[in-house]
Amino acid sequence: MTLTAATGRIQTISAGLAALGMTVTVGTALGFQHIGGYIPCKLCLEQRLPYYIGIPVAVLALLAAAFKLPPLVVRGLLLVVALLMTWSIWLGAFHSGVEWGWWPGPTDCGAVVAPPSGSGSLLDQLDAVIPPSCDQAAGRFLGLSFAGWNVVASVALAAVAWVAALKRA
Repeated sequence: MTLTAATGRIQTISAGLAALGMTVTVGTALGFQHIGGYIPCKLCLEQRLPYYIGIPVAVLALLAAAFKLPPLVVRGLLLVVALLMTWSIWLGAFHSGVEWGWWPGPTDCGAVVAPPSGSGSLLDQLDAVIPPSCDQAAGRFLGLSFAGWNVVASVALAAVAWVAALKRA
């Protein structure tokens, strides 16, 4: 099981699944933010970083497989996706633990007092938006918060990428 083994259908399909899965996952988070009105906390925003980096990498892996680039390139890109999704698992698990009160979150991620409201400029109004505290889940679905569901999605995406990066064609 080396990165230089032949690239096959598994790598091509996995790269496509990873790109699609990451796009759907982060797109859902953005939808809840921009359509649903859920304001993300600092840890929520940090959990999006592996996706923002990983989507282009997965697309490059898909293109590399489609254009029959050397297996080392395709598998290397899939390995990067796997590492990014493993990082995402850690970020989501950490945030979930903060929400459940298992450990403290960052000190700069707490609830703060809102400034007095008044008729100010648009920039003043934007500055008045207070992000939520990291230790309060915006909501739970089937017992999991958004951070918990990110762990579930990241585990699935990491598994796809790890298998594709390390399995022979």
